[in-house]
Amino acid sequence: MIGMAITVEYTSIKLLDKLYEIEKQCFEEEAFTKHQLAYLLTDYITIGLVARVNGEIAGFAIARVDIRRNMSFGHIITVNIAPVYRRKGIAQRLLNEVETIFRKEGIKDCHLEVREDNVAALNLYQKLGYKKVGNLEKYYGEAHGLYLQKSLN
Repeated sequence: MIGMAITVEYTSIKLLDKLYEIEKQCFEEEAFTKHQLAYLLTDYITIGLVARVNGEIAGFAIARVDIRRNMSFGHIITVNIAPVYRRKGIAQRLLNEVETIFRKEGIKDCHLEVREDNVAALNLYQKLGYKKVGNLEKYYGEAHGLYLQKSLN
């Protein structure tokens, strides 16, 4: 894909159908429902970003600021890249943008969950500095998940 121009912008509920289509391509039984995606896209604490390649929606990320024990932290809820656009740096670009937004909000830590058998995602997260901090038993139906964290300082 010579001359691939990746742009990242905030998303909106207007793109729900397209985002849900990508969600279904990325996940099977653990995919968000259309209703869940709609809720996330309209929740005031959610950051929704979409990546476009030459104008076409290639993927998206949804994250939000969560609070636990009076501490705010960033939580990356999902990162989805349409299969034809994978392995082109789009997920990394979306993650970098989310982390930049979190830093501007004064957020010092970022968390995410990943299937333990999702090797491509795990490799990317580790490359970007995420460290495993816990196991999530049967988090994805029968499949186990890992809880990862990164300091944004």
